[in-house]
Amino acid sequence: MRIALTGASGIVGDFVLRAAQRAGHRVTRLDRSNGFRLGDAPDLMGHDALIHCAFAHAPGRYRGGEGEDPDGFLRLNRDGTCRLFDAAVRGRVGRIVFLSSRAIHDGHPPGTLLHDDLPARPANLYGQVKADAEDYLAGLPLSGTAIRATGVYGHSGKWRGLFTDYLAGRPIQPRVATEVHGDDLAAAILLLLGQPDPPPQVNCSDLVLDRHDLLAEVRALTGCPHPLPSRVDPAALRIQTCDRLEALGWRPGGVAKLRATLPLLLSSSEKYPWG
Repeated sequence: MRIALTGASGIVGDFVLRAAQRAGHRVTRLDRSNGFRLGDAPDLMGHDALIHCAFAHAPGRYRGGEGEDPDGFLRLNRDGTCRLFDAAVRGRVGRIVFLSSRAIHDGHPPGTLLHDDLPARPANLYGQVKADAEDYLAGLPLSGTAIRATGVYGHSGKWRGLFTDYLAGRPIQPRVATEVHGDDLAAAILLLLGQPDPPPQVNCSDLVLDRHDLLAEVRALTGCPHPLPSRVDPAALRIQTCDRLEALGWRPGGVAKLRATLPLLLSSSEKYPWG
């Protein structure tokens, strides 16, 4: 399959690029290194699929990623995405997978179970942009799927500051969140591309991860003596179900994958004097 991939040099795009190449797909990189910018309408003729992972935001921020320029944020991410999707239609691209976000559901009450078909209810500009792009994709004359991903781990920047602070004995703010490994997200995206009739939207999440448990794994690996943060009651979390992906055969790595990944992530953080 010939795939056009936006954001190939970004966090998720890098996972997708490597997975697609390993699977034997031919990938056209659409990112800054190749002159692509959100808002461009490239010629996509000859491509079988578009995977849209690019997103413009303030460094390190998605919710609140508009910074001091909400108009520019909308112009690049909402309007630019619609222009890109239109270019896919003109180029006779057969299918699109769009990297959306669980943030489209931030407006639902705390503790809501987020099913695949739950209507969007964004509570911030980030979620609104993703929801608007999903709506636009749903109206196009091609096969389109929005994949609503949770937090993504597995890249070197994830938890670097957290690990450095813990190993240095600094106070850690308790937190619980949902996570999925970038390799598992990439596998889900490619799985969707291979479906003859893919669903219009799917959730993609794996772990409910408390910092207490995450840093307990770090402590076991390093012998670090510093105290762990308190646990957080997860009852208020909006947890995604992933029934549609699982029905297609998707199986994320769970705790075993987290444990296998942690030594690599620790190697990119501050060196530790224990163990």
